[in-house]
Order: sequence, then C-alpha cells, then structure tokens
Amino acid sequence: MMLSKPKKVKKSSRPTRDEFEMEELGNAIEEAYREKIEVIVTIWQREPLKGKISKLDGETKTVHILSEYETHKVKFIDILKVESAPR
Repeated sequence: MMLSKPKKVKKSSRPTRDEFEMEELGNAIEEAYREKIEVIVTIWQREPLKGKISKLDGETKTVHILSEYETHKVKFIDILKVESAPR
C-alpha cells in the first residue's frame, strides 16, 4: 500500500497594488493621522477596524489604530483601504 503525500494548502495571496495605489493609501493614512479623524480600515484577512490612527511607525512599517480602548498594530502592507467613518 502506498501512502499519499499530504496535500499542500494554498495560502491566499495578498492583493497586489501598484506604486500609485500604495502612495494614495499612504496619503489617506497620513491625513487621517494628522487630522485625528475616525476611519474604517479594511485589512487583508481580518475584520475591518474602526478607530483613530494613533501612531505611524516607519521603523516597523506598522500603523497603530486606537479602536475603543485597544490599540491594534497593523502592518502597512496588510491595509487594503482607509475611509472616513460615518458620523
């Protein structure tokens, strides 16, 4: 009897974006941080977060989002979209 090899599970890959899209996203994040506005951040393979951007960490390339009483550290590359939260 031959044993079959375990099937490889294909990971879903992060959507690719061009330089223009990355720059637009970066500008939206910086504006939300500077203006201290509440935003909804769409994140790859996670639930969207609603909150304010409290820190931009260029060294670790993470964005800190204060949502209610908890700070979430999200890698910039995982952020798909940033939009103003409805008031």
